[in-house]
Amino acid sequence: MTKRAPESADDLLNAAGPALGKLRRSSLLDVENPISAKDLSRTLVLNIVLEAEQEEPEEPREITVGGIAAHLGTDPSVASRMVSDCIAAGYLVRAASQQDGRRTVLHLNEAGRDLMTRFRRHQRSAFEAITADWPTSERLEFARLLLKYVTSQDALRPTR
Repeated sequence: MTKRAPESADDLLNAAGPALGKLRRSSLLDVENPISAKDLSRTLVLNIVLEAEQEEPEEPREITVGGIAAHLGTDPSVASRMVSDCIAAGYLVRAASQQDGRRTVLHLNEAGRDLMTRFRRHQRSAFEAITADWPTSERLEFARLLLKYVTSQDALRPTR
C-alpha cells in the first residue's frame, strides 16, 4: 500500500517528525555489512563516545555515564545498563579522567572502533540503497540538508 504524499505545507511539516523517527530503522536493512539488532542499539552509546573522541577542542571532552544519559535523554540507571552492556560486549572501556581523577570516563577500544567503522559503512550502504533511484542532485541535496538539520539540532542542545 502506497501512502499519499502530504499535500499542504502543514501536512508536510506534520509528517516530517514521524519520518525522522523511522530513519534509524534503515540501519536494519539487509545491505552490505549487516549489523545485528543488539549491536545497533549499542551504537547509540558508542557513537556518543566516538564523536566526543573525534572533537578537537583545546581540552578534549570526556564522556561519562551521566553524559550518555543526558545525551540520550534517559535515566542514569538506563544509561549505566547500556554502558555496561557495551563493556561486556567488548566495545567500551572505563578509565580514570585525565581532568579529574575522581571521575570515570568512557573510551572506545579497538573492537568498538571496528564496530563503528562497520556501522558507518552499513549506514552508507543503506542510504545508497534507499536513494538508488534518486537523481544524484537530489541524493546529495538530501544528504546536505540532513547534515544541516543535525548541526542545527546539536546547536540547541544544552552545553554538556
